[in-house]
Amino acid sequence: MADTFAHPQPSWHTTHDVTNQPPPLAPYDASEDVALLEGLRREGAGWAEEDVRRLGALAGSAEAQEWAELANRHEPELRTHDRYGNRIDEVEFHPSWHHLMRAAVAEGLAGAPWADDRPGAHVARSAGGLVWGHTDAGHGCPTSMTYAAVPALRAQPELAKVYEPLLTGREYDPELRVPTDKPGLLAGMGMTEKQGGSDVRTNATAATPTAEPGVYTLRGHKWFTSAPMCDVFLVLAQAPGGLSCFLVPRVLPDGTRNTFRIQRLKDKLGNRSNASSEPEFDGTVAWLVGAEGRGVKTIIEMVNCTRLDCVMMSAALMRKTLVEAGHHARHRSAFGARLVDQPLMRNVLADLALESEAATTLTLRLAGAADRAVRGDAGEQAFRRIATAVGKYWVTKRGPAFTAEALECLGGNGYVEESGMPRHYREAPLLSIWEGSGNVNALDVLRALGREPATAEALFAELALASGADARLDAAVGRLKDRLPEAEPAGARRLVEAMALALQASLLVRHAPSAVADAFCATRLGGDWGHAFGTLPGSADVDGILGRAVPAAN
Repeated sequence: MADTFAHPQPSWHTTHDVTNQPPPLAPYDASEDVALLEGLRREGAGWAEEDVRRLGALAGSAEAQEWAELANRHEPELRTHDRYGNRIDEVEFHPSWHHLMRAAVAEGLAGAPWADDRPGAHVARSAGGLVWGHTDAGHGCPTSMTYAAVPALRAQPELAKVYEPLLTGREYDPELRVPTDKPGLLAGMGMTEKQGGSDVRTNATAATPTAEPGVYTLRGHKWFTSAPMCDVFLVLAQAPGGLSCFLVPRVLPDGTRNTFRIQRLKDKLGNRSNASSEPEFDGTVAWLVGAEGRGVKTIIEMVNCTRLDCVMMSAALMRKTLVEAGHHARHRSAFGARLVDQPLMRNVLADLALESEAATTLTLRLAGAADRAVRGDAGEQAFRRIATAVGKYWVTKRGPAFTAEALECLGGNGYVEESGMPRHYREAPLLSIWEGSGNVNALDVLRALGREPATAEALFAELALASGADARLDAAVGRLKDRLPEAEPAGARRLVEAMALALQASLLVRHAPSAVADAFCATRLGGDWGHAFGTLPGSADVDGILGRAVPAAN
């Protein structure tokens, strides 16, 4: 007798069908950024556009995006000894780290611009960093330090003659070998110590002269030394004549390992693909760079370079997370419409786009100043001195809030590790801390104003280029001039914030479409804004802003 009760068959396909989720973003073109390409041409490096576009396609490829994910999932591991008990002090990286490093060095993102006589070489590098930053931020640390080491090393021409051709090369060789036997080198730096941090004059590492002129031995303990597998390091130590700068190779000319005992790797919030270490020096051989007692002066050029890279990487993170948010919003629907067509989401995305374009435009202007400064332009040298510190303070401060808002555009999807957004969020605060926290940079601006009057003149000369174009900008510049005579440490952050917003606004007024410039001035200078992203006024041309920043959104 037949069963009188029919049992429905399970329909797994109805519960496991995936709908209303965006497709993978990769492959995409990380160089598809109008503000970046316009800035590249404007700052004198239009000749590099083809290379930047090629690098952008590689950065957005599924392969490079996977390298970034794997390099962060499989973190570097410290090997203090080999299997036989010999001290080796090596750090082992996942192969994906080496893929990223090899590409970055080959594309000229390390020391290459110093060997390139073409005007705009340093701008081209920054533009390359803005697109390659869509992959992984961690490996940008050794490339940045390598770039920054070259001008500092030039304080000792004999050393620069030996090492500069290798630091400016485009070949990546991760093995620890005699530096002069390698096709290319990477440089790190060891400045801070646990008792002082940014107050490097309190460093306790001692440098003792040897019988050989210019050669010392070091004894001490550094607190933050990133990328310990670099070939050479610039470090600060107390010589008989005061705080001095030294070159420390991992491997000595005779092939023996220099004493560089890695005590531990830092367990960091972000930047997980990169190894940051605490090395101990004990009879470590070092070569003096510059004069004794002039250590801070010797490394100041290095600091200017790495601060520019902090601005660059913050801008890259902003752009990357905006691209992710826009991609999600274009393909996700809620309440009967795509997210990107919802008025409030459009307001959020447009507000983020304003911030991103301002950061990118300022980055390339700073890179242009750096490029012209190294070629002898005194006005650009003065502008670079103050504007880099201003940009470092402000753009890196905006990064964490920006990435948090971009993550929220993905909702719960953005909160899971698979989306990649948590990694970007953890990365963002580092750029504000590295090379001097917010207070250090704000006070450095005051120092520049007090000791180098040409810096204020250069800043206001730059702002004057947009004079008369926007009443809100003119008023902001006027207020800024009034506040300068009363500049004091407790108010340094307010002053530097005002400088940064006026500078960004002036650049957008001069170079961006009216939709972008007007909305930026109305909100950041005119006060017609809330306290979070997504609070643009009704007068903002949201369609115009999004059409420029996220073309496919319309």
